[in-house]
Amino acid sequence: MPADLAELLDPTYLGDLRARPMAEVRAMRAACQEVETGLSMLRRMVQGRVDIVRSELERRASGGEPGDLADLIARLPEVLSDRTRPSGVGRLPQLMAPGELPAELEAELDAIAGNRRLADLPSRTDADLQEMTEQLQAFEQRMSANRQALFERIDALQAEITRRYKDGEASVDALLT
Repeated sequence: MPADLAELLDPTYLGDLRARPMAEVRAMRAACQEVETGLSMLRRMVQGRVDIVRSELERRASGGEPGDLADLIARLPEVLSDRTRPSGVGRLPQLMAPGELPAELEAELDAIAGNRRLADLPSRTDADLQEMTEQLQAFEQRMSANRQALFERIDALQAEITRRYKDGEASVDALLT
């Protein structure tokens, strides 16, 4: 179970890192990395849903005939294939396994554009689709801001670990025993 996002984003989370044992600093870094990996995956899910909704809006704007679910599904490979490189500067993942998604955020995403709402896109009004797009974009911006805050914590924790090795407070030998 990943750490609680709110706890990790609390301004007092890091506290006085110098006073914490090395094992605790490492555990804090791992918790931040795990949650960040989950947020990264969630953010990509949001981006895919934005692409799907925008595609339906573009199809309508170009005079396309009213579609149906089968048409939407047939267009998915084309719609989702243009995201070959994620936006932003990015970071190499620290964990190779997909992170566990924070349940409350996954539920929020499903409320905005879950499978049922996506399956119903062809019958929704343009205004509904525009509102869904705006909600998804706002959600994606929040996830990006949360990830940035986690990166700042990861960097601070890593800097403390590095400082301890440089100052001789920690040694590689301790890792081997």
